[in-house]
Formats: sequence, C-alpha cells, structure tokens
Amino acid sequence: QVALRESGGGLVQPGGSLRLSCAASGRTFSSYGMAWFRQAPGKEREFVAAISRSGGTTAYADSVKGRFTVSRDDAKNTVYLQMNSLKPEDTAVYYCAADRSAYTNYVTRAIVAYDYWGQGTQVTVSS
Repeated sequence: QVALRESGGGLVQPGGSLRLSCAASGRTFSSYGMAWFRQAPGKEREFVAAISRSGGTTAYADSVKGRFTVSRDDAKNTVYLQMNSLKPEDTAVYYCAADRSAYTNYVTRAIVAYDYWGQGTQVTVSS
C-alpha cells in the first residue's frame, strides 16, 4: 500500500507556472505507474498526465499537451507536474494517483485503473 500527499498548489496569474509534487510513502514507489487528475467545481474528475513505472512513457490530455510535463524521481519517491502557460480553465483540485498493476512502460488514462489517491491540492488561475 502507498500513501500519497500532494503539494505546490496555489494562486497564479494567467500565463504563470506552478510545479506540483506528490510524495509517496513506502519502499515500492518504483513499482507504481503514476498519474495526475483534476476536478473543477461541478465537473467530473479528468485525466491530466501519466508516467510509467520506468519513467520512459508519458501521456497527456490534449488540453495540457505542450504546457504540462510529468516526471518522477524514484530516489525521492516523488512525482511532479510542471505546469506552464497556465489558463483560467486549469483551475481545479489536482490529485495524484498510483496504479499498482502497471507494467514497466505502461500508462493508462482510465481513472478506474488507479488504486491509491492523494487528498488533492488546489490550483487557481486568476488575475
């Protein structure tokens, strides 16, 4: 089992940047595929980005492609989401999630595939 804790959210102006971090407990972090999802008020939770166990495969939602970058540091048990050129429509609670069944170079956008979730961190993009 793994416990996840997000940090790095906050208020930023349009066009600005933020880096979210997700710290995981336990000694088996490298065996999990990781992902970021987000949920805006009144909307369903949606996929943002994912990274494979190996770190060699990534996937992004079309709405963030070219602006967001997902990465992982297994030595620190942490996954990151670098968010650039932020837009008001990026405002949401951002969640990280872990997939315990992931193959080495496998990523999935399916929310049901993820077994463990953090508590979320609020990102607000506003002038």
